[in-house]
Amino acid sequence: MELLGHLALGFDVALSWQNLLLCLIGVLLGTLVGVLPGIGPATTIAILLPVTFELPAVGALIMLAGIYYGAQYGGSTTAILVNMPGESSGIITALDGHQMAKQGRAGVALSIAAIGSLFAGTVSTFFIAGSASTLSELGLLFGPAENVALMVLAIVAVIVMGKGSVLNGLVMVLIGLSLGLIGTDVETSKARFTFGIQELRDGIDFIPLAMGLFGISEILRTLETPGDGSVLNNKISGLWPKWADLKASALPILRGTGVGTVLGILPGSGTLLASFTAYMLEKKISRTPERFGKGAIEGLASPESANNAAAQTSFVPMLTLGMPSGAVTALMIGAMTIHGISPGPQVVTQRPDLFWGLVCSMWIGNAMLLIINLPLIAIWVSILRIPYRRLVPAIILFCCIGAYSVNNSTFDVLVLFAAGLFGYALSRLDCDPTPLLLSFIIGPMLEENFRRAMLVAHGNPMTFVEKPISLTLLLATAALLVVAVLPAVRKRREEVFVE
Repeated sequence: MELLGHLALGFDVALSWQNLLLCLIGVLLGTLVGVLPGIGPATTIAILLPVTFELPAVGALIMLAGIYYGAQYGGSTTAILVNMPGESSGIITALDGHQMAKQGRAGVALSIAAIGSLFAGTVSTFFIAGSASTLSELGLLFGPAENVALMVLAIVAVIVMGKGSVLNGLVMVLIGLSLGLIGTDVETSKARFTFGIQELRDGIDFIPLAMGLFGISEILRTLETPGDGSVLNNKISGLWPKWADLKASALPILRGTGVGTVLGILPGSGTLLASFTAYMLEKKISRTPERFGKGAIEGLASPESANNAAAQTSFVPMLTLGMPSGAVTALMIGAMTIHGISPGPQVVTQRPDLFWGLVCSMWIGNAMLLIINLPLIAIWVSILRIPYRRLVPAIILFCCIGAYSVNNSTFDVLVLFAAGLFGYALSRLDCDPTPLLLSFIIGPMLEENFRRAMLVAHGNPMTFVEKPISLTLLLATAALLVVAVLPAVRKRREEVFVE
């Protein structure tokens, strides 16, 4: 009964006309910045942060939250249509989503992404409402040592389960980790691996690197093929999923929702790790793993559901612990501070209107997103009917604008094209750039948590095996490595990924 009272309060707050309007503005902006690679929700929220000064605290957070999870919807659009992830989690969506688009199933891919996102957002929000206090306690169990073990497991999984040979995966991961180390050391404030280039003191930004590796390289690969270079190799077979598509996607959506809901509450994990874990799970349990990366609908449905579920539950550590799970939630903590609200466990008890109003607005926002996005599927798919070569100048222009807008720097545009050429070279060498980009993102977080763990343990490395959760994760990592080097498993793996 207490939960029903909280939900009644939340809907009373969320359904006021001001908050409904702010929620609509938020999800519309989120969809737009997700579709346009390079802008991103963090940049948008940072730009709009001064606007929240004049808004009520609840309305401001509802709008900012709508931008965040709306961007997860919109980011799947460019990932599926033109293989350009607008968000980091879109890397996983693009693996099979773009292949479906090239096979003439763009409408089906976008529909399944929208349906999975709605289901995941709805279920994860309900999970937040019923388990906020329990989830915050679970998140407290993950300290720096546990986070390090989780990230090591993720990196090893990238190498072992990724496309291509283990050696290629290892090389890609090492390159990604090395690129992630470029910049200024947070502890010593000294530049490292910058080679005297002033622009590298802040490190390489994710957006131009991702757009180059996936967007520009995709353009180069397409232009070298004969014909008009259309994104589609086959005729568009339909805009809406058939019963067989829905049936094939049902369980992956359920599993992805579960994975994203759990991983989203872990501080620092983010939507990328949720998407990647969900994708690897589907690939692992599939009877035909060779279909993944070639247009498997399960490889789209599960990670897309996971990243939206994680986007919702990432608000739990922010609201209940005052601990951001990423750049977006860190900015939202700043917005709360502007309004004189201290994030932490007291938010649920002292500001129930804010907590429950935000939770209930997520249900409303997810419904708005489905209503907005489904009618647009025909418009997005119609873009694919245009010969790709005619779209190339516009795509390159948007890539340049997106890369430049990150830091207003022409250097990022140079990074964009350098990454594009490098990505094209990798494709010719049959190397998958996905492990590179994943390790590039995970690397700095791994370093930060490793340093914190060693600081807390006074330099004792045994801290990683003395704690049950980190020990379990490290044992799982070791088991994965052992399985990978077994001759029978290695032979089967190479046969699976042979082109």
